[in-house]
Amino acid sequence: MRTLVIGTGGREHALVLSLSRDPHVTEVHVAPGNPGMEMVATRHDVDPLDGDAVAALASSVGAELVVIGPEAPLVAGVADAVRAAGIACFGPSAAAAHLEGSKAFAKQVMAAAEVPTALAHVCETPEEVADALDAFGPTYVVKDDALAAGKGVVVSDDRQEALDHAAACGRVVIEEFLDGPEVSLFAITDGSTVLPLQPAQDFKRALDDDAGPNTGGMGAYTPLPWAPDDLVADVTRRVLVPTVDEMARRGTPFQGLLYAGLALTRRGVKVVEFNARFGDPETQALLALLDTPLSSLLHGAATGVLADVGLPAWKDASAVTVVIASENYPGTPRTGDVIDGIEVADAIEHVDVIHAGTARDAEGRLVTAGGRVLSVTATGSTLAEARQRAYESVDYIHIRGSHHRTDIALAASGEGE
Repeated sequence: MRTLVIGTGGREHALVLSLSRDPHVTEVHVAPGNPGMEMVATRHDVDPLDGDAVAALASSVGAELVVIGPEAPLVAGVADAVRAAGIACFGPSAAAAHLEGSKAFAKQVMAAAEVPTALAHVCETPEEVADALDAFGPTYVVKDDALAAGKGVVVSDDRQEALDHAAACGRVVIEEFLDGPEVSLFAITDGSTVLPLQPAQDFKRALDDDAGPNTGGMGAYTPLPWAPDDLVADVTRRVLVPTVDEMARRGTPFQGLLYAGLALTRRGVKVVEFNARFGDPETQALLALLDTPLSSLLHGAATGVLADVGLPAWKDASAVTVVIASENYPGTPRTGDVIDGIEVADAIEHVDVIHAGTARDAEGRLVTAGGRVLSVTATGSTLAEARQRAYESVDYIHIRGSHHRTDIALAASGEGE
């Protein structure tokens, strides 16, 4: 099978790596990609938001499966254009991707499907915002209604900070605060069959001990030794299947990756948010443990035969991903800094150094080109072993002013006790 992955980040590099190791895949193409993907895929220059251009590229390389990584092309309807060209595409239509494109729409779907989630108000004026904040009280949760690359949410006890964020966004969704640990549970679906992956947990705050501003994600791990045994079955029954069924009922079937961000509250599991694509950096950790060929799952979802594929199998191991970020991330990141040490780090057994915000400068040197630069992913027989390998690799990598969290999976591994 010839495949084409659309995107430039760590999630896409992880997808490319997994497909390149897949016995059913003969060629992997990526557009636009990044320098880290060049050893395992052929890169092409294309505007990922231009559906016609993506469809034309897929046709020209003979792609039998197109995988769209980021949310923006999905919301822009790129999957629709690829399917209109007669090519199998993993990723929801623009109408279905609205589940991520609008927090307010997602709340409507959850209400109709009776999916447990936080109480919320959709606000468009400063007066509505103030009233909603006062109705819920601290801790305040304010979400940009539109796409914001994982950084459109403020969770704060500071009312003024919440007001300022709402003013900067425009239309917002203000929610009650959900206590308890958060879990990411992904499901692959063809619009009818729903196959859940194993749970993962990511770390949104920039600094250790969950301090600092929200980011797109500073690390992740899987599996979760502390998660309830029935978590996947419960969420599949109460959240994933009802949502997919409701989207089908509305005439906008959801085909692709449904990402449920969950809070395990004292009152049970509740949905924090839905995304319409693989999450970053959870995908890096999850794909490192996937034992089922990725192409069979993605192609099965894209062609409506997922029921024939069956539940994915997993390696009996653990995976930890640590993100290395540029100076000043998640603010305006420094770019153009030389990256050293990747070759040594990547050579460590059971480790993949996955590129996200990287580029080549005029002299051909690998340099930073974004906020989250690299995600170092390691596997081990235990979480502690995976952590040790990941951080050993991180220590070999040098970028001026970069930062990373040192506590990814620390508590879950038992080392933090």
